[in-house]
Amino acid sequence: GPKVTYVPPPPPDEEQAIFARYQTGINFDKYDENIVEVSGLDPPAPLLAFEEANLCQTLNINIAKAGYSKLTPVQKYSIPIILAGRDLMACAQTGSGKTAAFLLPIVAHMMRDDVTASSFKEQQEPECIIVAPTRELINQIFLEARKFVYGTCIRPVVIYGGTQTGHSIRQVMQGCNILCATPGRLLDVIGREKIGLHNVKYLVLDEADRMLDMGFGLDMKKLVSYPSMPPKDKRQTLMFSATFPEEVQRLAGEFLKTDYLFVVVGHVGGACSDVQQSILQVPQYSKRDKLIEILRSTDHERTMVFVDTKKKADYIAAFLCQEKIPSTSIHGDREQREREVALQDFRSGKCPVLVATSVAARGLDIENVQHVINFDLPSTIEEYVHRIGRTGRCGNTGKAVCFFDSSSDGHLAQSLVKVLSD
Repeated sequence: GPKVTYVPPPPPDEEQAIFARYQTGINFDKYDENIVEVSGLDPPAPLLAFEEANLCQTLNINIAKAGYSKLTPVQKYSIPIILAGRDLMACAQTGSGKTAAFLLPIVAHMMRDDVTASSFKEQQEPECIIVAPTRELINQIFLEARKFVYGTCIRPVVIYGGTQTGHSIRQVMQGCNILCATPGRLLDVIGREKIGLHNVKYLVLDEADRMLDMGFGLDMKKLVSYPSMPPKDKRQTLMFSATFPEEVQRLAGEFLKTDYLFVVVGHVGGACSDVQQSILQVPQYSKRDKLIEILRSTDHERTMVFVDTKKKADYIAAFLCQEKIPSTSIHGDREQREREVALQDFRSGKCPVLVATSVAARGLDIENVQHVINFDLPSTIEEYVHRIGRTGRCGNTGKAVCFFDSSSDGHLAQSLVKVLSD
């Protein structure tokens, strides 16, 4: 394809922008009612409050500025496990604070070890590598990391595809302790010898089940089998997701030490309990009219509409705009600049409707998404759980509607019944 020249704008640097956050919701305290199961030998006791973690003053200040006052269950259990140096696989519902659950203890360790970013160097040697499946999600993790390292000498860097490779390399060369990356760009930069791996102490797979499936599994195997990558007994490997199908749990074992711990909040792969789920039987040819009817009746609520193809995402967004419903679309064939603008227009409320493919199904944390509509159902129940989890985050409530056409969606009926009855 044509040479990619896009250089993303640098994120704002003022303290206020770095620590921008949104409100926890009415059900935030209900997270504590979730049953947590930890399997594995000698798990450390869960934390009851941030103060118990004995973190340094700077980190405590940053935690407070970021608006974290009360631990969620996945944080209570994961933070002490990671601080104790154990490998971890953790499963907790969408929007329940998994990113902070791994970033906080990693940053705490780095500060304790007096890690500082090396100045400009041709090859950087990060202590931590975090991988996630999509560009928008890895950027979000990077922005979260900036909060916790604020005022320290630890330097996080984010690199992802769809942007100029030279730009990624320049970012890395200025110093890099925490590298947030999508798999393709990560392997590219390692191949160019801009990243050395022998210093890696923490390897984090966010959306781990997606990172180990058909799409990215080979890339992850390639990453851990580089001669310079410390073997699993010499590094700490952490995996987080809201879904962990059993076959993925087996695959994950290859990357983790034998004494790893498995934390499950609620039950594995459960849908977020703060999302009201409705299923409408809508035949294929009536979906468009039904969509218009719902969007007109909800009075400009911020809504994500999921479809099954890239072409359809553009088509539905254009159709909605014609119907005077301001919409935009995000999918893998749009240029990265367009993807970022679409997300910005959705976040700012300029376009209250975002039509998306699965590229936006996981991890994205956008304030006030009140409504998710599955125009087309996904092929797996895990994907369904992630999609509807774009709403109902951080104790806020949300609504999810899905159009069910028995001729095309029958494969999901049984799993849907299970998720709904759970």
